[in-house]
Amino acid sequence: MLKKMNNMKYFSFEEFDSPDKPGSGSLMDDNILMMLDHVREKFGKPIKINSGYRTIEHNDKVGGVDTSSHIKGLAADISCKSSTDRYKLIALLLETGFNRIGVASTFIHVDIDPDKTPFVIWTY
Repeated sequence: MLKKMNNMKYFSFEEFDSPDKPGSGSLMDDNILMMLDHVREKFGKPIKINSGYRTIEHNDKVGGVDTSSHIKGLAADISCKSSTDRYKLIALLLETGFNRIGVASTFIHVDIDPDKTPFVIWTY
């Protein structure tokens, strides 16, 4: 596995690891990492990543779809349980350039997968 230079101010690669493959957070796309780091800076308080990179096996275990952007290192799920934080995060995500956002009651999914339809927001 290639080691990337960690230019993130607020996150470490380990926060994006697939639980079954330590070190796999370094397989995340640099662009999404920098975008998320920017969101965290503007948000002004910690952001917990529930899911970043996923191995195919872990993706299957959690019920992810075969075409999940997580297995490409192009997606992250951000923990979010308060409606106020959800509103602020979605505004910052849009401002930062995210255009694929999934909203659930306990997390927000973002991805930058160029193979998928842009400018969509969905619910779980």
